[in-house]
Amino acid sequence: MAAKKKSYKKRKTNKRSPILILLIPVVIIALYVLTNDHDDKKKPTKTPDMKIPAQYIPIYKAAEKKYGVPWYVLAAHHRVETRFSTMKTMVSPVGAEGPMQFMPCTFVGWKHPSCSGKGKGNIPKEEKENPAVIRKYGGYGVDADGDGVADPFNIYDAIFSAANYLAHNGATNGNLKKAIYAYNHSNEYVKEVLYYAKEYEQAF
Repeated sequence: MAAKKKSYKKRKTNKRSPILILLIPVVIIALYVLTNDHDDKKKPTKTPDMKIPAQYIPIYKAAEKKYGVPWYVLAAHHRVETRFSTMKTMVSPVGAEGPMQFMPCTFVGWKHPSCSGKGKGNIPKEEKENPAVIRKYGGYGVDADGDGVADPFNIYDAIFSAANYLAHNGATNGNLKKAIYAYNHSNEYVKEVLYYAKEYEQAF
């Protein structure tokens, strides 16, 4: 009899490409980096449009010291009203004036004979900028730099006047939302000012 031949079954082997094996850890690391970004340097704290020009911060803080209105709230108003005085015109279509956009009758006082309606009035420049006239008519305009003129277009006078107005409307007594609403009767305006105020408070 012929001897029986032994039969061997070939085992199937899963031969993986060496390149594929090498790529696995690379893929894992890449996924970790994408889902766990711990590089704080890549996370901007402020967008370019959020930055406060450095020259204004001492003015905000000086006004805060005098009136008790948080400096970052004043910065937020300045940002919302005229983008830190970068608007092409400092006079709005309805007649609000200067970096902080005061209506003339609010600046000089609503008791002025020409004041009615939305507050544009018909106030001569010499009266509008006269601290004595402003006191007479109960306005909020302030001569902050001591030059004898309360000018809504002067950055010092404008910011101090805004602080004066906000303080008189409750900003220093826990009624910040009420004070901001008094500045501009819009709930969206209040939200926007509070948004920037919070950002500035946290960033500085």
